[in-house]
Amino acid sequence: MTTRGIFAGFAVATAFFTRIPVAMPASHAERLADAALVFPVIGAGIGGVAALAFLLVQLLGLGDWPAAVLAVLAGIVLTGALHEDGLADTADGLIGGHDREQRLAIMRDSRHGTFGVVAIVLSVVLRAAVLGEIGDPIHAGLALIAAHAASRAALPVAMRMLAPARADGLGAAVGRPRTLPAIGALAIGLLMTLAALGPLRGATAFGLAGAAIFASGVLAHRRIGGYTGDILGAFQQIGEIVMLLTAAAK
Repeated sequence: MTTRGIFAGFAVATAFFTRIPVAMPASHAERLADAALVFPVIGAGIGGVAALAFLLVQLLGLGDWPAAVLAVLAGIVLTGALHEDGLADTADGLIGGHDREQRLAIMRDSRHGTFGVVAIVLSVVLRAAVLGEIGDPIHAGLALIAAHAASRAALPVAMRMLAPARADGLGAAVGRPRTLPAIGALAIGLLMTLAALGPLRGATAFGLAGAAIFASGVLAHRRIGGYTGDILGAFQQIGEIVMLLTAAAK
């Protein structure tokens, strides 16, 4: 990827993964897959914002739990709940649907059902509980950076291993990343995780998150024949939760 391509990739990935207003070149607007290499970098930035929120609340003396909740909220606000929405739609579709067509139809519906609401609540509560348990702002901050980076680093590989479940929709529109950028994104995410959590815990967290996302990918393939944008959002949430749980383990 050239320097110009890297900057274009940052613009596309930032505009997609966050609510930050970024001017994107029109020719790259629907080529998110071309920006695969910077996915973990954008993720680390999102994690850094959440970590800063955790630290600031701690400095105000409000305690571990308020800091944890507001750190999770900071990430949700920055991303516009993009991945939480995908997790909810995935839970509704894969659990509630009776066949492939119905599952895809449910996932396309913008309204959330019971399974979706439960999935969002569990995601927020688990992440906040883990951060509250960690308590220390440095440890929690590094865990957030690693979790956000690694969970997005896995997405290009998932997009290579699975096929889009339908010809239209976001999953198909963004394209599929090439093999080398997908592997490069995974390597960057791994290096960031090792640097943030240490070699042993970092490798363990990365491996467990990868295994959880792989298992989710097998389920998605069996239930709907591939991935959609919602499925990718669910992958990110699953990876982030597993990373944080492992980072907090005693």
